[in-house]
Amino acid sequence: MTTAPQTLDRAGIAERIPHSGSMCLLDRLERWDAESIDCSTRTHAQPDNPLRTAGGLLAPNAIEYAAQAMALHGGLLAAEGSTPSAGFLASARNVRLSVARLDDIDGALRVHAQRLSGDTNQILYEFAVNDSSGRVLAEGRAVVVLNTPLATGAHAP
Repeated sequence: MTTAPQTLDRAGIAERIPHSGSMCLLDRLERWDAESIDCSTRTHAQPDNPLRTAGGLLAPNAIEYAAQAMALHGGLLAAEGSTPSAGFLASARNVRLSVARLDDIDGALRVHAQRLSGDTNQILYEFAVNDSSGRVLAEGRAVVVLNTPLATGAHAP
């Protein structure tokens, strides 16, 4: 039986993903199960968001929001007391953006990731970032590669 929490605040999320401080972009874990995760955040509106450029927080950064939800999902699925598998975003495909920027979106962003398939080496997720009314801002698919020298920081022989 897992004792992983069903919801988490920002501090709880930061303990479970490799991002901390202002680079932890998710504010709240809303719900999750073995196949999917839903998070919310308002960090897109913060003037000190580390992904913001002179042009604002551009929509392609929605992929990073989704990637952090995927990392959190992996951490929650890890066996109690174990270290989650190290991973990195290997590709994002079929990405569709319906806005140019995220920083001018009112209210919270809703970040959803659905695991479509996977094994101990890679996982395929489908993701969507919506505004608080449900309008899709960004969506696509992403492959996360696990336990490789690049993901773990080790050097290949």
